[in-house]
Amino acid sequence: SDNEEEGVSFAFIVSIEDAGNPRSDLRLACLQVVGPNDTYLVQASKDDTKFWAEADRQALGCNFDDKYDHPDDNNNKLDKSMGQDGDELQRQSAPQSAPPTLLPRQDWLDQVQSGFQIDLPEVFMGRVEGHDGTHGGVLPGQGEPGYCEFDIQIQPVCGWGNGTSTGGWLSHYSVFEPHWQVTLADANATGHIVWQNQTYHFDNAKFYAEKNWGAALPSKWYWTQCNSFPGYSQLSVTAGGGVRGLPLGGKESLGMVCVHYNHVFYEATPWTGEMQWDVTPWGSWQLRGKSLYGNVKFEVQVTYTVDPTETPGLVFRAPTPDEGMVYFCRDTFDAQTNLTLWELEWDPQQETFVRKEGPPIIDGATSRQGGAEIGGGPWWDTWTATSKVSRPILALLRLPVRAQMLQDRILRRRRRR
Repeated sequence: SDNEEEGVSFAFIVSIEDAGNPRSDLRLACLQVVGPNDTYLVQASKDDTKFWAEADRQALGCNFDDKYDHPDDNNNKLDKSMGQDGDELQRQSAPQSAPPTLLPRQDWLDQVQSGFQIDLPEVFMGRVEGHDGTHGGVLPGQGEPGYCEFDIQIQPVCGWGNGTSTGGWLSHYSVFEPHWQVTLADANATGHIVWQNQTYHFDNAKFYAEKNWGAALPSKWYWTQCNSFPGYSQLSVTAGGGVRGLPLGGKESLGMVCVHYNHVFYEATPWTGEMQWDVTPWGSWQLRGKSLYGNVKFEVQVTYTVDPTETPGLVFRAPTPDEGMVYFCRDTFDAQTNLTLWELEWDPQQETFVRKEGPPIIDGATSRQGGAEIGGGPWWDTWTATSKVSRPILALLRLPVRAQMLQDRILRRRRRR
């Protein structure tokens, strides 16, 4: 979430590894929180039974510590009284252990010492009694102690497109690894965050949510997101690209850049058009996309930049299949962002689509609160690539697009009659 007045951003990253696998030494429930100036807290537990999640919506949580485990911290002291036989009876007023499930707000506050519970968009709250994640490990006592508290109400603005899958309709099935779904491309957040003894209050700050799942993250990837553009009431741009595994073996590099603007969805993906990127090892993300299918043909260009010396970014952890939770990516939420989107029209002389005359649909929207990430590797040099998908898979991914185009064509013919 972003707080434009304070000029700061917060990111909450939840992960669960090898849940329910008693033979794995990598089982871990973890919450990482990135705060102002790339400060970083982490809290984790190897007891994955403390973690819970719902299968039908983005609802999840973890009770790292119950207040039952901390009687002295919560005035849960022993009461003493005399029994009928004169013996001293002791009665403890500590609350019961919190069950691993979504709890009513006050029950959670009364029973949970540290943890979080999320049920978007209604619930987003937690207490982190962790430690500085830049040094040491992720388990209790492995770093300098730190504290974060958050209680936020979310008002959705738009999810993803018209309720579509971010990775195409094949993402409904176990075809690719990993899976990625943006759940809230744009939303407004109201509430407060306590970060290292400082309280940040915000009203209608911008909020974004997504989820990833599967056996492993891509071997190499980039990600960018920004939905906090001064002067624009509703504008969100999300882009990502990486090297992913294929069902029958092998790998492919693919990417996308998509824009939600005034509740219109502009999707530049391998199945709607094309996409290219130039991403440096750190400091510059230059992304370009075109969509030549659908009702609106468009071209989009977005750049994210930081000065590597002033903003070195935060190296933080991500789950890996062999080593568990290790340093695996670098992020910033302070990237200078510039976005332009043009409508395209067919030029019969050039026999191609060109930019329509006049001002662009989005003309150089800027922000200083862009999120940008690189992960995996190697990152020795600038990664320049064009998104490519194998022809059989591309044909399958384009089926809904072609069906929509056919439907639109039939409707236009009926209107002419």
